[in-house]
Amino acid sequence: MTAAAHPAGLRRRLALAALATPLALPALAQPAGAGDNGLVTLPSAHALRPTLDRFGAAVRAAGWKVFAEIDHAAAARDAGLPLRGRTVVLFGNPAAGTPGMAANPTLALDLPMRVLVWEDDQGGVHITRSTGADLASRVFARHGVTIPPEGQRGTEALLGRLVGEAAQ
Repeated sequence: MTAAAHPAGLRRRLALAALATPLALPALAQPAGAGDNGLVTLPSAHALRPTLDRFGAAVRAAGWKVFAEIDHAAAARDAGLPLRGRTVVLFGNPAAGTPGMAANPTLALDLPMRVLVWEDDQGGVHITRSTGADLASRVFARHGVTIPPEGQRGTEALLGRLVGEAAQ
């Protein structure tokens, strides 16, 4: 029996992984800029729930739909683990997304779009979203859908407006 397959070896590897994970996670909790990672993070002037409500209102005012909120902090609490607010909002425009999904069924894996509303360690609230260019190159392209530059700019403007309305 190898060390990796031996129960004691497996326990040791799991323990090392558990110790290393908290050391790696703080880097993930840092606010993202509009850098090469395709994410934009904006601080919110509001608490978590009001920011979520404001984002939902902005989405609906644009004629789009909020499909769901995924509350990761609540799931963590249910598992007996602490986690600051982390809520993903799934939203989109069925009139715009449906034709793409009809032509490219796998696009449904990545739609609807999403934003993350989250709390930092000091209790500040932020909204993180993908850029229009990131959505075009990372999401749509992998499903064979080409978004022209003007479409990317339009997506960027819309997402920037929705997140801005929620954060202000």
